[in-house]
Amino acid sequence: MTTRNPVGAARRRFCMAALAAPLTLAAASAFAQDFPQRPITLIVPHSAGGTSDILARTVAAEVAKTLGQSVIVENKGGANGSIAAKTVATAKPDGYTLLLATASTHGINPTLYPAISYDARKDFSPVALLATVPNVLVVRKGIDADSVKTLSQRIDAQPDTFNMASAGAGTPGHLAGEMYRSQAKLKFTHVPYKGGSPALADLIGGQVDFMFTTIPGALPHIKAGTLRALAVTSPQRSPALADLPTMAESGLPGFSALSWHGIVAPAGTPQPVVARLDQAFTTALNSPEVQQRLQEEGAIAADLHQQAFGTFIDSEIRNWAVAIKDSGASLN
Repeated sequence: MTTRNPVGAARRRFCMAALAAPLTLAAASAFAQDFPQRPITLIVPHSAGGTSDILARTVAAEVAKTLGQSVIVENKGGANGSIAAKTVATAKPDGYTLLLATASTHGINPTLYPAISYDARKDFSPVALLATVPNVLVVRKGIDADSVKTLSQRIDAQPDTFNMASAGAGTPGHLAGEMYRSQAKLKFTHVPYKGGSPALADLIGGQVDFMFTTIPGALPHIKAGTLRALAVTSPQRSPALADLPTMAESGLPGFSALSWHGIVAPAGTPQPVVARLDQAFTTALNSPEVQQRLQEEGAIAADLHQQAFGTFIDSEIRNWAVAIKDSGASLN
């Protein structure tokens, strides 16, 4: 009769695993050196023509120069970016399918959608944060307010009579307004629109009183004097409106409601491939073409990579969760 030796068997398994580990690392490293061998797909969670799409296409063209392969931008809108995020979360983790992650897909949606179909942290490997984009608080002509403080005083004096427009329920602009409502302890009515353009049109036309919106969309109207800008929602001032204070500087400490764009890959993508992608996108950010586009879009280039970008996503999920819970917003 043969006697089993469990200690010996365990030792053999350990030795086999120890031998296999370097081989696995070597294979991953070799794969990364040859990466990429075919075009990469970058999925954008919004329709063509918007800020996200324009930035993605500008960056993709520069990344292609570094990697020697095309980077194909594919627009896949719907469900506040959740459809695009789910597509990438379930893609093969080989570095050939990437997502342009945003404040919606990886900051807002995890709380806004109780039955969300992906995990913003566990289903992705963060590559790099590309840029942050502050929103700007603007008021229509006729509102007697030249600062956040005076606007708050006007609203506080006439509760529930002011209307705040937004590009839609659960958008960064809407939730920035909810942060404002909560921190300044104000009462006003939220009027959601189907997009930023119709909301801006009604703001200019005087149908609503104020809104938090993207800088590129508002900037021409600010310069023309048809809208008055009061503050930006980023922790730092925006180069596009350098003289404009932040919400924090305007009496709301810690206020931060950023739109942003970053690159994530499916979880399990080999680390050497993630590092190669990180290097390519970082190189692209430093190109004159991308720098010019960022300036035109009122965006600020970021410098967060891999693990640091993951930490940033964690903080964004916590930050937006407070605003969502305060607003009572929930989508299925």
